[in-house]
Amino acid sequence: MPSLRRSCAELQVNTIASPRVPGRQLSAHLGRLLASLLPVLLLLLQPLPLGAAETVLDRPVPHSFVAEAARAVAPAVVRIDIERSVARQPFDPAMLDPLLRDLFGDPEGSRRERGQGSGVVIDAGRGLVLTNAHVVDQVDSVEVTLADGRQLDGEVVGVDGVTDLAVVRVRGVRDLQAAPLGDSEALEVGDWAIAMGSPYGLERTVTLGIVSSLHRDINSLGFSDKRLDLIQTDAAINPGNSGGPLIDAAGEVIGINTLVRSGPGAGLGFAIPINLARRVADQLASGKAVVHPYLGLQLVPLTARRARENNRDPDALLQLPERDGALVQRVLADSPAEAAGMRRGDLVVAVAEQPVTDPAALLQQVERSEVGAPLALTLIRGQRELTVSIRPAALPQAG
Repeated sequence: MPSLRRSCAELQVNTIASPRVPGRQLSAHLGRLLASLLPVLLLLLQPLPLGAAETVLDRPVPHSFVAEAARAVAPAVVRIDIERSVARQPFDPAMLDPLLRDLFGDPEGSRRERGQGSGVVIDAGRGLVLTNAHVVDQVDSVEVTLADGRQLDGEVVGVDGVTDLAVVRVRGVRDLQAAPLGDSEALEVGDWAIAMGSPYGLERTVTLGIVSSLHRDINSLGFSDKRLDLIQTDAAINPGNSGGPLIDAAGEVIGINTLVRSGPGAGLGFAIPINLARRVADQLASGKAVVHPYLGLQLVPLTARRARENNRDPDALLQLPERDGALVQRVLADSPAEAAGMRRGDLVVAVAEQPVTDPAALLQQVERSEVGAPLALTLIRGQRELTVSIRPAALPQAG
């Protein structure tokens, strides 16, 4: 290489600084330059041994983190097909034309309804599948389709309608694979969220989004009979995704898909946090009923600003405390709240010495309490602040 650089330098000097070089002398210089370059050109033209180098196109393209995460959980995701009897809508048989009676048959009795959802294996040894209560509640038969296509009869072990969770068992399978469960308390808004399941019966569907919000109260979505703080995500969740897993970028289950709210432009998906789902599943799998403490109060949120606006109204029926809290709208009969002497218009501002700024904060503390154990509530009643001791009871079962 030094000789190559020297030849190039000599050529530059001789051709630029001495333009009147005779032709023969210039030809000699060019000959010496080509002679010095020849070994380099021969080296470049020699073929390389096989395997000595590879181009960028020959290298395997790495898969995305979504593919890696989905691959870790996919063997544990199942499709659930159900069949249930549904009572026909009652109407007066006398109003049915005889010709229509022959066509549609007897209006009495029930009809068969088929449905579909998703689930995720959480205990391979016992064959336990976690899904939504609304997928398998009051069904006559359950069929579970594994990731490899095998179809098995399922048995509903337990259902908790308050948290919309259920456990199904499949038997006789030794090679089930359970999904790794994560920690939903460690989530932050903006984390990746990957929804898996069988929307519209399309198995092994994966959609990607982020965690859009945390602790979304299900009551604000119109479900007054549920107790859930949900994970909100923009990952696409559609009918049939219910009961399937919501996973993070590490391939761990962080939630159970439960519902979707559609709107202009995009849908909003919601999932039950896996920490709650794990606790409920453990109780259901052991054959125990899930007990939810309750006080017997109907509450509405109150802010200091809204209270001031109400108090300025000369037609206001009640003067409200100008503080944030959970306002008692109604006390249910024969409830722990009635036994403790609570009244309509009381403003709950603390529970167990923890501040209460809205009904959701109070319900979270009640859900963590023990049935029959005293629970201290701090109230504003009129111009007075007082503390009452209330003993939560078990939430009555619907129906």
